[in-house]
Amino acid sequence: MKNRLALTLASCLITATAHAETVGEVDTVFKFIGPDHKIVVDAYDDPKVQGVACYVSRAKTGGVKGALGLAEDKSEASIACRQVGPISFAKPIAQQEEVFNERISLVFKKLRIVRMVDVKRNTLVYLTYADRVIEGSPQNSVTAVAVDRATAIPVK
Repeated sequence: MKNRLALTLASCLITATAHAETVGEVDTVFKFIGPDHKIVVDAYDDPKVQGVACYVSRAKTGGVKGALGLAEDKSEASIACRQVGPISFAKPIAQQEEVFNERISLVFKKLRIVRMVDVKRNTLVYLTYADRVIEGSPQNSVTAVAVDRATAIPVK
């Protein structure tokens, strides 16, 4: 119980330092009342890996429920992470850890991004998926950022 609480608090701290910046959006369904349904593209800078950004596209529900924040967005998302500057590490990173999460329903559903380290290939692998308190979704998307062999990825 104590470890789970510490993990949850750590996840909240990580999430608090990482936030999405909307890059753009396109309307997919016109709604007479409230905002249209759309696909949103957000950018996230990895909080522990300088020089890597992830771009996530996902559906955002409009209408009255969407405007009030009561809609449950779909569990589908796509991710592409890229090197956007020199890659560096302030300190060793975990072999696998959640680096971002965002609520996509009022209470029960979150979109998550997990970073994994492929030590053999000196590569950072990012996975996005949605989970729900009772049942998650098998829909996922994965991307990888190869790190120059001259820069070893420091793993805890």
